Amino acid sequence: MLSRVRCLFACMLMLGAVATATAEEFFFKPNDRVLFLGDSITEQYQYSTDIELYLTTRFPRGNMTFINAGISGDTAQGGKNRFKDHVLAEQPTVMTINFGMNDGGYGNFDPNRQKQFLEGTEAMLTMARAAGIRVGLVSPNAVDPRVQERFKLYLETQKEFYAPLKDLAAKHGFRFADQYATTRSALEKMAADKSPVIPFGDGFHTSPNGGLFMAHAILTGLNAPSLVSHVGIDRNSFGPGAGSKVQGCNISGEKKTETGVEFDRLDQALPLPIQNDWVSLLPYVNNLQDLNRYELAVSGLAAGKYAVLIDGVEVATHSAEELANGVNLGNVTKGPVYDQGQKVFQAINHKNGMVHQRFRGVVMFNAPDWLADIAAERKPKELAKRTEQIAAQQAEVYKLAQPVKRHFEIVPAK
Repeated sequence: MLSRVRCLFACMLMLGAVATATAEEFFFKPNDRVLFLGDSITEQYQYSTDIELYLTTRFPRGNMTFINAGISGDTAQGGKNRFKDHVLAEQPTVMTINFGMNDGGYGNFDPNRQKQFLEGTEAMLTMARAAGIRVGLVSPNAVDPRVQERFKLYLETQKEFYAPLKDLAAKHGFRFADQYATTRSALEKMAADKSPVIPFGDGFHTSPNGGLFMAHAILTGLNAPSLVSHVGIDRNSFGPGAGSKVQGCNISGEKKTETGVEFDRLDQALPLPIQNDWVSLLPYVNNLQDLNRYELAVSGLAAGKYAVLIDGVEVATHSAEELANGVNLGNVTKGPVYDQGQKVFQAINHKNGMVHQRFRGVVMFNAPDWLADIAAERKPKELAKRTEQIAAQQAEVYKLAQPVKRHFEIVPAK
């Protein structure tokens, strides 16, 4: 009896541990037109794609649109100068601004450089506020001195250089995500662990796992919800709806088998599909406990090891005690839920190739004088055509992201 009480208490704790951030408090909203503004790190389509993947799988009916306006080598002054053509013309409802890596100069702190950086940033915030665009101002990622010895100096320069950003965002009523502090703390932990994990291949541009590193810092800094969904079942009080605790999903067809349980689960969202490149990074991003909790708790099982099957595919093995306390299936790398998320990720990458071609090939195209009249006529038509093609592909992404009812079985492990 005491064991059962403890198991039920653990399930209650898991439910109570839902992140303080809720969908209402989260920076991004349904139907948002999202624009990522920045330099080459933004144009890499690493962190922006991972943020998009989170938003699409977590809000599969969110009906969001995503635009990347990153340009290699750019600075806050450059962002200010192109704000009208590359931001206001796209009519975003929400945007992130991620400048400062190039602005600081990669050396000693220079107050004149900082002055230019802050002037450019404030000009962008002023224009965004006048246009009614919500802004998430982001400090850049910390550089990794393990990769380049000279970055030991620039790491400290960054701290002083970005220090005014929080107050600047607050002055304009905008949100701030301190990516620098979050990534620096994790990089220092990697150094202390002598970890081979390198999120930034050259010390500042993102490797594939660096995209997740940045996306995690930005999303958690903007109060992203951590919970995908939760199912808690007590096998000792089993039956339709009896003894079950659910959040973010519905369950049906609960059945107590001779040695385990089974049920159908229809979620409202999908967990992030964990990429192979991400696995070694997970310990340094809280194992995504603050972004990717796809929970299952089953109490009342006899002692022993149990396999978790989804649509007949074994995705994880846990002890009865672990299942009673609750497990996170969000980070599994196989099974039908994972496979569905992978298809969403692939479709997003395909669509973003079209987004990049539109931006570089059409939005940024400047015709020579002798073609100006032709370009003035054809450019709006080409933009409209490509926008329509991207919208069609975005609709396909959302079709792939729609949750499907899955059959769960908890059986003794072989």
